[in-house]
Amino acid sequence: MLNEQELDQFLDEFMDTEKRTALTMPEQKKKKHKKEMVTEEYTLPSDGLIIRQMKKEGTVSKRTWAAMFLLLLVVPPVLFFSVKVFHGRKYLLCSLIVVIAAMLPFFMMFEGRKPKAREIMVISVLAAIGVAGRAAFFMVPSFKPVAAIVILTGISFGGEAGFLVGCMIMLLSNMFMGQGPWTPWQMFAFGIIGYLAGILYQCGILKAKKTQLCIFGFLSVFLIYGGIMNPAGILMSYGYITKSTLIAYYISGAPVDLVHALSTVFFLWVLSRPLLEKLERIKVKYGLIEKNA
Repeated sequence: MLNEQELDQFLDEFMDTEKRTALTMPEQKKKKHKKEMVTEEYTLPSDGLIIRQMKKEGTVSKRTWAAMFLLLLVVPPVLFFSVKVFHGRKYLLCSLIVVIAAMLPFFMMFEGRKPKAREIMVISVLAAIGVAGRAAFFMVPSFKPVAAIVILTGISFGGEAGFLVGCMIMLLSNMFMGQGPWTPWQMFAFGIIGYLAGILYQCGILKAKKTQLCIFGFLSVFLIYGGIMNPAGILMSYGYITKSTLIAYYISGAPVDLVHALSTVFFLWVLSRPLLEKLERIKVKYGLIEKNA
């Protein structure tokens, strides 16, 4: 992983060359001083925080709630029809609809302005990291860093970005792991985890501390991902859900969900500090995805 000096040099050359050359000397000194302040803020968390709360606690924008309502209005019916009407045969079409639904809330964050390439690039890189991480651990069932990447994305860039990254990771990685009727369900499950992480962080309920992130990661994977994928497995197998099959699937799936949840705790413990610090440095330095409540 790049150190802070190498990361700054790469980003300056890739994203900010023209802007940097146009600055006057006083502006350059001011920018340098601001960078030093940001570096100090994120590398000396005396209270255990990995990053500082960037927004006022307890505030979630109306746009974020509207985006969540849109997702819940569109995606669950698509998943239902993918099983009851298409019987799992149109999973790629359903996956595409889920991705489009995930993109709409993400682009709503820009409030009518055109997103810059640098903003899209960071989200694309996070999705690529998730795909590569899932492929790297393909030999270990359920031991994957996907949920950790999605949670950290939601915290740093908002729930909308977390949902989009979760959807894109599963859609792209399943091109290597195997596409199927489970793909749109996995996209929705990881997307909801990322969206919930972003909302809880904006509300101040979830802090950027390792212990809280690990607890949230464990519960979200075990309860949300397992809670969605186990009934989905019943629908894909039988087309309907009964109480007995639901209990049987939850019991038989508990060990798998437990391994998945523990792996998420491991990756959050290892990745949360270096990844969040670098994402916040990038976001503050280049003014990425600035939102108003």
